[in-house]
Amino acid sequence: MPDKPTIAVFGSGACSPGEPLWETAFDVGRQIAQAGWRLINGGYGGTMEASAKGASEAGGGVWGVTCEVFGRAGANRYIKKVVDTKELKERLFTLVELADAFIILPGSTGTLLELASVWEYNNKSLFEKNKPVILLGDYWRTVVDFVCSESPQTGTALLGASNPAQAVKLLIDSGIKT
Repeated sequence: MPDKPTIAVFGSGACSPGEPLWETAFDVGRQIAQAGWRLINGGYGGTMEASAKGASEAGGGVWGVTCEVFGRAGANRYIKKVVDTKELKERLFTLVELADAFIILPGSTGTLLELASVWEYNNKSLFEKNKPVILLGDYWRTVVDFVCSESPQTGTALLGASNPAQAVKLLIDSGIKT
């Protein structure tokens, strides 16, 4: 188990500096570091790079879990520790195991896979300890509402935040130590 809380940030790999999602991800990373936590993510571009940059510039630890199957050159320059994996399922498992909590940003199918995985683990109480899952903003609301229309109790496994500061407060209120 890591020596300090590790917060996973999941989100789009397709945003660029100057875009609102990039700026939000940067702020998430900065606030994670300022709370004294380590950030972990998929290690590549978009929200992964933005959150890593925010955490790194605030003096925080930043881990990236990369995956050989993508054939990319390596992690972004803000990642301080790289964990290499061979397959996507190993990458997901590693991210989920190393994290103490999750902040979910807007994204595509990869982010949906990550969200569904940690949501189900929380919903079925499969984690050994409480691992909060926070949806930042309303991007995933339609998906959540659809699932909860058939199983309302599944929504209790998720928390919602409107901004990065509120997400950090929810983590603290959920027992993540600073």
